[in-house]
Amino acid sequence: MSACPQFSHDEFTRAYHAHEWGEPVSDPIILFEYVVLHTFQAGLPLHWVLKRREAFRDALCNFEPARLARFSEDDVAEFLLNPRVIRNRRKAETTRQNAQAWLRLRTEEGGDAGLLRFFYGFVGGRPVVNRWATAAEVPATAPAGDALARELKSRGFGLLGPFGGYSLLQTAGLVNDHLLTCPRHSECAQLVAEWEPG
Repeated sequence: MSACPQFSHDEFTRAYHAHEWGEPVSDPIILFEYVVLHTFQAGLPLHWVLKRREAFRDALCNFEPARLARFSEDDVAEFLLNPRVIRNRRKAETTRQNAQAWLRLRTEEGGDAGLLRFFYGFVGGRPVVNRWATAAEVPATAPAGDALARELKSRGFGLLGPFGGYSLLQTAGLVNDHLLTCPRHSECAQLVAEWEPG
């Protein structure tokens, strides 16, 4: 059996595929980390972001939304001097904006459990297990990703369009898009079978 070919680029993408992508997320802090990573991925190859992930973690307050929401202009300026990250002012400022939007969303949805229900609501409340035979069948986006992107935009999030919305669903395991020939398909499907709503 072969792994999904789009994750064969380097050690970072292979590890991401083997240990994260497609596993149903149950921790909103991890979900917010994925929001940050996909914000920086916008328009870029995934491996560019993954190989800088630990640098992002160091530079972006360990992906803690409450701390990122308070990022000052000086903090943004310092971030942009860091040679280990992707130095993009718009993405850095949008990360602060998304942290602020995340905190509002958490309040509006009734805390961490409400946040998870909000995201899982875009897939009918339960992770979706797709059955793709080839990489060409895996969509770049889908109605659930489009709907998530529209709702996040209306809630004040930025740089998470339909592609980013669907990528977020895939990464967080709300959608299992591993190929049927990939060992991770059955592993993630088993996690879905054992999954219980929070």
